[in-house]
Amino acid sequence: MGAWAHASDSVHGLHIAHADLSGAAGELVTIAEIATAYDVSANHLMKVVHQLAQAGDIVTVRGQRGGLKLARRPEHINIGSVVRRTEPDLALAACFCGEERCTIQGQCILAEALDQAVLAFVRVLESFTLADLTQDTPPLCRLLGITEQDGAAV
Repeated sequence: MGAWAHASDSVHGLHIAHADLSGAAGELVTIAEIATAYDVSANHLMKVVHQLAQAGDIVTVRGQRGGLKLARRPEHINIGSVVRRTEPDLALAACFCGEERCTIQGQCILAEALDQAVLAFVRVLESFTLADLTQDTPPLCRLLGITEQDGAAV
């Protein structure tokens, strides 16, 4: 199965970044807080946090008062890059990733069309930064149950 069946890694990666921006400036956000705010598995978020930290998008701090925060300014975090890192397999069909052999493989025009569609999708995402996605933060803060005063630091 391709990433379209499991698109959660990139979505969770962006949730992590949103949650970080929703806190007060410089304040650490915990995986548990993000999991609660977005109603997702904390165990799965740990995997995505590790990927984002390895890429230099976030900094993690261990310990009782630990958590995470953005490592770079939001305008320097490209959405397309986050998606490419967290979803290395953006195949729309099994024949893209060599898992299955298709009877018409090599002559299929659909495969080329889908490949171009995926490239166009990623190019559009590459035109956005995290700052672009978090411009109007008060509604985001309300949805996440964060006071607008805390979210003002975004």
